[in-house]
Amino acid sequence: MVLQHKQRLSVLLFLSALMSFLMSIYLFKSCDCIIYWGCEFFTVSSHSLNFYWISDWVSLSFSSLVFLVSFCVFCFARWYMSEDVFYYRFMWLLLSFVISMNLLIYSGSFLSLMVGWDGLGVTSFLLIVYYESKSSMYAGFLTLLVNRLGDLFLMCLFFYFCLQGLSLLGNYRSNIILVLFTMGALTKSAQYPYSTWLPAAMAAPTPVSALVHSSTLVTAGIYILVRASMTSPLPQSMLNVLLLSGSVTTLLGGLCASTEFDIKKIIAFSTLSQLGVMVFCLGLGSTFLALMHLYMHALFKALLFMVAGCMLLLSYGVQDIRLLGSLTKRYPIFLVFLNVSFFNLIGLPFYSAFYSKHSILNLLGSSSVNFFSMVVMCLGVGLTSIYSLRFLKVLNWNQSSMVVSQVNNFPLLFYIPFIILFSGSIFLGKFFSYMNPSLYISNLTLKIWEPLIYILILSFLFWSLFFFKVGSSNILVSMFYTSFLWGSGPYLVSGFTSCKKSLECGWVEPAVYMSKFQTGLKSINQSFLLNHWFAVSYFYLSVWGFLMWFLFLRLS
Repeated sequence: MVLQHKQRLSVLLFLSALMSFLMSIYLFKSCDCIIYWGCEFFTVSSHSLNFYWISDWVSLSFSSLVFLVSFCVFCFARWYMSEDVFYYRFMWLLLSFVISMNLLIYSGSFLSLMVGWDGLGVTSFLLIVYYESKSSMYAGFLTLLVNRLGDLFLMCLFFYFCLQGLSLLGNYRSNIILVLFTMGALTKSAQYPYSTWLPAAMAAPTPVSALVHSSTLVTAGIYILVRASMTSPLPQSMLNVLLLSGSVTTLLGGLCASTEFDIKKIIAFSTLSQLGVMVFCLGLGSTFLALMHLYMHALFKALLFMVAGCMLLLSYGVQDIRLLGSLTKRYPIFLVFLNVSFFNLIGLPFYSAFYSKHSILNLLGSSSVNFFSMVVMCLGVGLTSIYSLRFLKVLNWNQSSMVVSQVNNFPLLFYIPFIILFSGSIFLGKFFSYMNPSLYISNLTLKIWEPLIYILILSFLFWSLFFFKVGSSNILVSMFYTSFLWGSGPYLVSGFTSCKKSLECGWVEPAVYMSKFQTGLKSINQSFLLNHWFAVSYFYLSVWGFLMWFLFLRLS
């Protein structure tokens, strides 16, 4: 058995990461080529379905990142899940999750893409519902419900491929393919208004959250958008959609994180905010910067989740950051890792995320972006500084008398994954600047608009130091009222399930069916809708009215 020794699988992942990294460096520096390899699945009449995989520096580098983060997470899970009864089942599920992600990374045909895509969906659902509780089942159902919508876009794309007689993903002969591809990717990457499943996925064990939020599930949509942009340029209308969706998602994540005190939810909303930055960068037309920021984010976000997992175990499951101040005093090494992660999140010089985030802001100032997206994006970047400084202030200077677990010392092997991610969070940005010299020059080029953005960010920083006790409101807790829409899914399903007997008895009398259906609808967030129906209706009418007006102006 592969898992007879608990570290054997981790060593295999590390060797895979090393081999993929060396091959990606070779392909990037020596020859910019793409290698297709695959086999024919079956042939019907004149149409054939083929499994094709693609190997170039993008797929190999991203695969090496997934393997490296998986290696660190598996080493961490060996300690975190050591007392779990179904330890080996959990590791097999985690391994299948990593394999599905790599199948999606190397996919060169639509059939191989669907294998990796559906593999990610099934394994993520099994990992989210790993803890057998009602909240975990609800979170798993919500994740499955929203992600099935993205699968619907890809299934429409599959039928279009069949009608056109296409099999390779590079054959983008119509804008319809790019539109369906983009909408499916936005759903998988939790862009607004499909963002509610991302914080709900925190019901999974912390090693799963570290893997999902760093380099696997939520980045799958970003990766296939990068692939689509590298193969064929996206139409301007889709770039405008990416700009608007990315900026609103960044603002949404920053607002929600600024009002939370749950440590896991704050980190989840920070992931949502950074995903919006990546999508916004793709809307600007820079695939390299989006991919670079994805790599930087994967390293420091995995480190952040692993530190949060250690704090949860040492505090006996306490997740309120106002009660964790004594923990950081007792274990200062975790505070160092935590500070470095949030310094990357803010984009302080000269951490790894500084190179990518600063370059994206530089590109924002030099591009012809509409004013609304630019303002919303700048506000989202400023809110990132707010909740990061608020988080660090509470943990660094807050006094707490909470009882923590007495662990005298951890084994040396325990710190290896932390040190690897810590080093990558500091030095990887400099490595990318050497790989692309124009990136380093752009960091030294100061524009007229840059002092204005710096003043805005610094004002947010000082504001967060003095006004960090922010209360929550309905619109922020509900993520712009989207959690109540997607959260109504289980009630709808239960309402339809109660009608199953009537449907199976033959012809159903309409009055009986409609009465049961209306009863199910009345139970959907009844108290919320009664109290806030005007706010919800006004909010969504204004948002979607503005979207329609915006698209009409851009397309006319």
